[in-house]
Amino acid sequence: MCPPVDSSLPVLVTGGAGFIGSHLCDALVEAGHLVHCLDDLSTGSERNIAHLLGHPRFRFMRGDIRVMDDVRAAMAGVGTVLHLAALGSVPRSIADPMATHAVNLTGFLHVLEAARQAGVQRFVYASSSSVYGDSTELPKREDRIGQPLSPYAVTKAANEAYAGVYHRLHGMPVIGLRFFNVFGERQDPEGPYAAAIPRFIRSLLRHGSPTIHGDGLQTRDFTYVGNAVQAVLAAMRSDASKSAGQVFNVACGERTTVLELVHLLREELAGIDPAVARVQVVHVPARQGDVRDSLADVTRAKELLGYTAIFSLRQGLGRAVPWYAQHWT
Repeated sequence: MCPPVDSSLPVLVTGGAGFIGSHLCDALVEAGHLVHCLDDLSTGSERNIAHLLGHPRFRFMRGDIRVMDDVRAAMAGVGTVLHLAALGSVPRSIADPMATHAVNLTGFLHVLEAARQAGVQRFVYASSSSVYGDSTELPKREDRIGQPLSPYAVTKAANEAYAGVYHRLHGMPVIGLRFFNVFGERQDPEGPYAAAIPRFIRSLLRHGSPTIHGDGLQTRDFTYVGNAVQAVLAAMRSDASKSAGQVFNVACGERTTVLELVHLLREELAGIDPAVARVQVVHVPARQGDVRDSLADVTRAKELLGYTAIFSLRQGLGRAVPWYAQHWT
């Protein structure tokens, strides 16, 4: 039996200074939770949580999930673990699989084992749509995955396997969330491994040509960060007798080509800078490890977590684009 969650105990957010993690910390603090944020700031940033520093319900701890002592120190006294810390990016994992393994697998196991030893009441972790690999079936359903196409995908599939084993062996109340192409404010557009939407916005704002890998007809289920946060909160509060030991798709349930995405971004930016309408895209060869098409079936998350995407792609862009125009021009 999974114990009920005691909302008076602190919630530990690993990767809490990152893009999704910082939005989650905001939502938890606003909801009245005590929040412990663990981050080594290697891909996260203190600027993402600067407005929370000093808040009586927020505590920042700088630490590395690859170091078990750091994890155990952060785990002390918490009731719920929301594990988002990871080294993202398919291309980065191909270029440096050892680093991806160390963070996403060794680090994940550290957090999972420390949570077991501490007897946490709920453990929600971030998985990824990358686990669907070479499966061509659409929409993507949780019980039908393909062969992984990158080391990153391997680590996320292994995370799910480890979590499942801990649930079956120890009764741990683990819940996995397969995020699909999350975007939004605070997602860094800089660097060689930046995600598509912030890179495209930055390029258009600077009148530079967005670079598209392949023909641009590949499809994605772009998911606004507000939906991702809602899903984590729903998993944290869900009936563990129905949700523990399972994984759930988290997405909008909308299929959009990359070329359509660029068109939507031009429309959103038109009122800020009409000149973006004249900026043309540049096509380069497709990347290794990228899936061709992606669309999520979110039925299971709706039925067992009570999740419904509250932001469409266009609504999410309507929030994200002005933020980038203010912070990255």
